[in-house]
Amino acid sequence: MEGPQSSTHVPLLLLLLLLLLPLGPAWQTAAQGCPQTCICDNSRLHVACRHQNLTEVPNTIPELTQRLDLQGNMLKVIPPAAFQALPYLTHLDLRHCQVELVAEGAFRGLGRLLLLNLGSNRLSSLPQEALDGLGSLRRLELERNMLEELRPGTFGALGALATLNLAHNALVYLPAMAFQGLLRARWLQLSHNALSVLAPEALAGLPALRRLSLNHNELQALPGAALSQAHGLARLELGHNPLTYTGEEDGLALPGLRELTLDHGALQALGPRAFAHCPRLHTLDLRGNQLDTLPALQGPGQLRRLRLQGNPLWCGCQARPLLEWLARARVRSDGACRGPRRLRGEALDALRPSDLRCPGDAAEEEEEEEERAGSAPGAPPRAPQEEDGAAKPCPRACVCATESRHSSCEGRGLQAVPRGFPNGTQLLDLRRNHFPSVPRAAFPGLGHLVSLHLQHCGIAELEAGALAGLGRLLYLYLSDNQLSGLSAAALEGVPHLGYLYLERNRFLQVPGAALRALPSLFSLHLQDNAVDHLAPGDLAGVRALRWLYLSGNRITQVSPGALGTARELEKLYLDRNQLREVPTGALEGLPALLELQLSGNPLRALQDGNFRPVGRSLQHLFLNSSDLEQISPEAFSGLELGLQSLHLQKNQLRALPTLPDLRQLELMDLSGNPFHCDCQLLPLHRWLAGLNLRVGATCATPPSARGQRVKAAAAVFRACPGWAARKARRTPTFMPGGRRTPIKRRQQ
Repeated sequence: MEGPQSSTHVPLLLLLLLLLLPLGPAWQTAAQGCPQTCICDNSRLHVACRHQNLTEVPNTIPELTQRLDLQGNMLKVIPPAAFQALPYLTHLDLRHCQVELVAEGAFRGLGRLLLLNLGSNRLSSLPQEALDGLGSLRRLELERNMLEELRPGTFGALGALATLNLAHNALVYLPAMAFQGLLRARWLQLSHNALSVLAPEALAGLPALRRLSLNHNELQALPGAALSQAHGLARLELGHNPLTYTGEEDGLALPGLRELTLDHGALQALGPRAFAHCPRLHTLDLRGNQLDTLPALQGPGQLRRLRLQGNPLWCGCQARPLLEWLARARVRSDGACRGPRRLRGEALDALRPSDLRCPGDAAEEEEEEEERAGSAPGAPPRAPQEEDGAAKPCPRACVCATESRHSSCEGRGLQAVPRGFPNGTQLLDLRRNHFPSVPRAAFPGLGHLVSLHLQHCGIAELEAGALAGLGRLLYLYLSDNQLSGLSAAALEGVPHLGYLYLERNRFLQVPGAALRALPSLFSLHLQDNAVDHLAPGDLAGVRALRWLYLSGNRITQVSPGALGTARELEKLYLDRNQLREVPTGALEGLPALLELQLSGNPLRALQDGNFRPVGRSLQHLFLNSSDLEQISPEAFSGLELGLQSLHLQKNQLRALPTLPDLRQLELMDLSGNPFHCDCQLLPLHRWLAGLNLRVGATCATPPSARGQRVKAAAAVFRACPGWAARKARRTPTFMPGGRRTPIKRRQQ
């Protein structure tokens, strides 16, 4: 039996050898010429040249390379045919390479490329033929650049592309046919831009698109005509936009839409037929808006989930049709009643229509009238024609849209705030004019205003009472002006203000006194000012604050207690300041903190227990580019159960102590550090060997180990005392999400 079996296997083995012969010698010969600054993995045809200050693509990379990682270099320009000598590439990573220009034809010859990552660079535009030659590309990452415009035809050669990521750029407008040629694209990410206008044909030519992310933009009205071009959409994300109203007139018609998110906007009213042409809609997310009532929705017959948390719902008689519809249509909902008093805090889905009192009960009517009068910001907006008989005329230099209730005088050279806007205006755009000061009562008759744009107006002062009468204002944009201070009197009259934008002004300190007038403040933006310290009392009164952005100031000290009153704080951005130590004392009393940004500070060292005050809540910690040279053994103690990402790249670390058991860790970056691979680094090697993550740690010294991955450099540490003990111990491997796998099983 053995003879016939072996004879049948011989031809198969010979065939395999013949197939491998052309590949083996060619790769081995090229690998012998691997660039000194790179790591060449012969078995997987991978080459990594990360954080080597390269100014051009090395010309000695093996020709058969399939994956090339050039993260963290200084390429700046990608010239024509830069990778022509690497025709077998399938994955190319160019993140953090300071790329400012991609020349036409830069990627020609890469017909096998599947993934191209150009994220976190300095691209402000893309030439029309910059992406030619990428006919097999499936995924293109362009997030965190400075792209301000897209030219039609830019993506025309990417017929196989499935995912395009343009998040975190500076896009303000999408022209017609912006994505022409993307016939197979399924997910388009446009979140965290400044989009305010979409041309009606902007999304034409995307027949396979299933998911569109437009959250965190500046959309002031639902671009129904443009969205309806992507008629195959199943998921549409529009949260965190200053939308105030949507109805059937917006023209949203998406027959396959299953999930729609409109959360955390400024919605005050919703038309009953707003989604009449979305018959398959299953989930509608309206959390965190200003809806006090909602009509019975007509059209989406498959709706099963309605999310209403964080809205000031009024559970009076007018809510009966909503409850009856929810029961009849079998729609699950959440949210709680803001009033009347006897139902305050009651869950909406626990109420029956009979629980809501209707006219006829005099005591109830009197109570409801008093309560609603005391909380006018929650009242539904009325059309301009319902006030004073007719809408006021629009100022001569401005445009006033009655249906959307938006008025704009952007860039008209105005020297003073105009008057005479329609009383029902909900969004007023006065950007790029010249108002050295905003006088008292500058916006009369605008009690329904939700969003006010005053960016780039040269404003140096807001006089006392400047915002009087704007009781429903939620968004106030004062970025890019000349403000050096704000008084409490200047911000009186806007008790429901949630978002205050003060970036790129001249503040020397946090305007703490003024912030006391804003009890509902949710997000404060003070980036790129000249604040030099945070003192106790600076944030007194902002108990609802969730996000605090202080990046790019001159902060040298955050005093203990300076943040203590903001107990709901979730995001704290202190990057690009002058902190020389972690403000551990100031972190006391922040039980909800999820994200802490300290990158770009001259910290130099981390001490024991630096982050223990936020150990139970912190999930994301940024310490990159902080001149770190030393980390104490207990610096991260307390973070074992919650930390998900740890960023330590681009520091001066030559060694690391034994790190704690970070069970939830999903991302860690140690790249760009000059690690000295001797026996003192054995604890880090051990820790990384039990971590199922790629962290980018490489040896810089001694010369014999230069370029080797710390995690894989077993030969460097084999002679160290304690190496044999490690082999016997069989320590467990920690995988993302806290799962454990014994080393023996992992090796198998």
